[in-house]
Amino acid sequence: MKAAVFHENNEDPRKVVKIEEIEIPKIKHNQVLIKVEASSYNHDDLWGIWGRPIKVPLPHISGSDISGIVVDVGENVVDIKEGDRVVGHPNLTCRICVECTSGREYDCRQRKIWGFQTGPLWGGFAQYTYLPEVNVIKIPDNLSFQDAAAISMVGLTSWHMLVTRANIQPGETVLIMGGSSGIGIAGIQIAKLFNCNVIATAGNKEKMDKCLKLGADHVINHREPDWYKKVKGIAGRQGLDIIFEHIGKSVFAEELGLLKMGGTLVSTGATTGYETKLDLRYLFFRGLNIIGATQGSRSALEEVIKWTSKGKIKAIIDSVYPFENMVMGHVKMMESQLFGKLITTPQKL
Repeated sequence: MKAAVFHENNEDPRKVVKIEEIEIPKIKHNQVLIKVEASSYNHDDLWGIWGRPIKVPLPHISGSDISGIVVDVGENVVDIKEGDRVVGHPNLTCRICVECTSGREYDCRQRKIWGFQTGPLWGGFAQYTYLPEVNVIKIPDNLSFQDAAAISMVGLTSWHMLVTRANIQPGETVLIMGGSSGIGIAGIQIAKLFNCNVIATAGNKEKMDKCLKLGADHVINHREPDWYKKVKGIAGRQGLDIIFEHIGKSVFAEELGLLKMGGTLVSTGATTGYETKLDLRYLFFRGLNIIGATQGSRSALEEVIKWTSKGKIKAIIDSVYPFENMVMGHVKMMESQLFGKLITTPQKL
């Protein structure tokens, strides 16, 4: 089979990511073999290529979001059958610790992000891949492979942030930072699914207009120095119920001042840097909640797939790359000039 493989780290994906011929994986008793119809890109694919912030096993196949058709199942697989249309849940856990057995597999100390921390040669940018049965979810016939791959990681993470962690309630005022990003796009739609008043941010007018079309009630340019003052003007004296945060250092300090008494900031990333300064008076005088979120449960992904198949959440795809030229998806992601997810189609090579 063909797979996108890199054997060393480099700042330029074009220098190391190559399409190679490797053996089709052999599955274990609890695993399923999947013919990959669509794979979508995530920022952790770049981290793997760069070798930072953590090293990944080499040689490496990236790709944490896949959809496809099951072509073989292990002898102990019960619910998944050959021919099933499926999407992968990329949160690999032990399934036996206290966190896993209490429904918090996202807190498992052995958790790994499949396609990022796994390997050697175990990820989604390949014509065939494999996953444990528990990490495979059937998708309905009316959901395309590309849409399923595009929504899986970002939808899972956004659902976990807003629903599981922030306990979003109908009618709340929610700020979605970076609304034009993959998780921002999903976050806007999930917040509107709960009939919330949604304020989104984006970096230019074109992206701002697209956020409005997605359903955001207001959009602010977060590159403007006084962006937070404009958000405050929209939210009013009461402030925001929830801030959906993944930008980090450049905006974090200003965000806290936007929350209402008892409001919640939920964070899943820090693309502009990890270190920040806080005015702790906001934290204790207002009784604020600052919580983290990473990935999410299998049931969260099932909810996202359900609502996407009903058309209530839309998978937004920026570009589709033929597999022989898939490295250009990495390049475009580095340039950040996109709205929606990037997809590659391994089986069409």
